[in-house]
Amino acid sequence: MNHVAKRAVAGRAAAPTWAGLLVVLAVLTGCTGTGSIFGGSAGPPQGGIQVTPRDGAKNIGPDGRLAVKVPGGRLRSVEVTRTEGARRRAVPGDIARDGRSWEPRGSEGRVRLGAEYTVDAVAVDGSGNRTTRHTTFTTLVPEHRFIGNFRPEDRSTVGTGMIVSFRFSRPVTRRAAVQKAIGVTAVPPVEVVGHWFGADRLDFRPATYWKPGTEVTVDMALRDVEGAPHVYGTQDKKVVFEIGRSQSSLVDAAAHTMEVRRDGELVSTIPITAGAAGKTTTYNGKMVVSEMREVTRMDGRTVGFGGEYDIKDVPHAIRLTDSGTFLHGNYWSDEGIFGSENVSHGCVGLEDVRGGGDDTPAGRFYERTLIGDVVEVVNSEDKKVAPDNGLGGWNLDWNRWRAGSALR
Repeated sequence: MNHVAKRAVAGRAAAPTWAGLLVVLAVLTGCTGTGSIFGGSAGPPQGGIQVTPRDGAKNIGPDGRLAVKVPGGRLRSVEVTRTEGARRRAVPGDIARDGRSWEPRGSEGRVRLGAEYTVDAVAVDGSGNRTTRHTTFTTLVPEHRFIGNFRPEDRSTVGTGMIVSFRFSRPVTRRAAVQKAIGVTAVPPVEVVGHWFGADRLDFRPATYWKPGTEVTVDMALRDVEGAPHVYGTQDKKVVFEIGRSQSSLVDAAAHTMEVRRDGELVSTIPITAGAAGKTTTYNGKMVVSEMREVTRMDGRTVGFGGEYDIKDVPHAIRLTDSGTFLHGNYWSDEGIFGSENVSHGCVGLEDVRGGGDDTPAGRFYERTLIGDVVEVVNSEDKKVAPDNGLGGWNLDWNRWRAGSALR
């Protein structure tokens, strides 16, 4: 009887101890917000909400990826903000169907350099208990950046020979990465391929001249692209331009004429003077109008001709090469030379008057010309213009053009 009584007393004494322990466990469970350990789905307690990059990380590079996961339970909400300077923006993203992960949309998956990120996530377990996570991290601030100066201009209307051309502010050694980050597309669709000229220039064109009415979009996703070791791009923008009517001109240096065709039909034949034979001949080949000036100064010292000429008011000047070949108005030569002699220092001259006349051969051609029109010179005693001298890429056949791509 005594032994039984003792066991009963001991059992009664132990009961409050277990009850107290259950209360303590229940309180602890409620404080952590991780759900019950005795029933329901196992939730975030297995490591909690996991954010990549980790909380407090610094100098995350351009290959850093942003992600949020939970090993159990479901994500209820994820808010990510990116602060660059004084500008703060939400980073769009989506929670997966199973609720276990969140990922940014599209290009936002790669972090941006020079920014601070903040992540606020909420998850729930099978019993509805919540857990939260707040993290921050910062990305690398590059010491060296590069940009691509490009043509043509946004919203411009250009000729059918226009070549999209980039000149980079620093030499590019990782050409494939840079070329891949620049998309050139057209409506109606046509294949467009890039071609590198050295380490700082990348041009794009189709196999043949653009069709009139084509809309071309240049999508530059160069921001944070590593163009060379520790040198990153800055541009993230889109440019759209339209192809206008078709106009091409054929300069015959031997015949001293220029035939102008619109949409394939001959509309005029203009007497010209080209580069003087044996001394300052004009380049042969296809050249693309890249600049137009109603009046400009032409100084021989800037193109290697010393003090042979310095004309401060050359009218209707249309640039054809970077090295200084222009098609322009000429008021200082006798009108008898047009159509009969070649007397220029390599340019193509059309009859004009001082100050530039609207109804002169030069004036009429100038008014009917677009940047991107093609002027081809034949029968000159000079060599063919280099494909990187101005927008001379049409002087390469399609196979040679494609061979210059970094994405072969």
